[in-house]
Amino acid sequence: MEYLTYIVLTLLAVFVIAPALFADRSPIPDTSTNIHKITSPQDLEALLASSRFVVADFYADWCPPCRAIAPIFGQLADSHASKGKLAFAKINVDHVNDVAKQYAVSAMPTFLFFEDGKPKGVAVGSLRKRQSVRMTADGKLVDRILGADKPALEEVVKALAGQV
Repeated sequence: MEYLTYIVLTLLAVFVIAPALFADRSPIPDTSTNIHKITSPQDLEALLASSRFVVADFYADWCPPCRAIAPIFGQLADSHASKGKLAFAKINVDHVNDVAKQYAVSAMPTFLFFEDGKPKGVAVGSLRKRQSVRMTADGKLVDRILGADKPALEEVVKALAGQV
């Protein structure tokens, strides 16, 4: 009987709850004109070549945390984008999945940081490793942020903005 209960609950979760949570697959609205929408690997290469630092948001339209962090990412871009110095990019993993694979992105949202065209960790004094913050092997630099961690994203962007 207990086994049957688990089967029923699992089916309920799969067929009723999951579609309700992930039903909205409409494009996430643009929140800033300072964000570059990457639609091909060449778009990303061009942006990386034209800006010293790039903050890249790997997202999916069906992802609720991606929708939640999008306005914050837009505000950060509006406050800190600087032509040729600090750029912000959004990469839809469902449309440009080869770029996501290239950088081993498997969770959304994932924020990666680039310097001079290459992924590079960012020194952020007060930010330490936690579930959403991945550090470089030596533990000194923020390598990437997994998930909609607003405080971590704000700290890394402010650290990058301080270098331009």
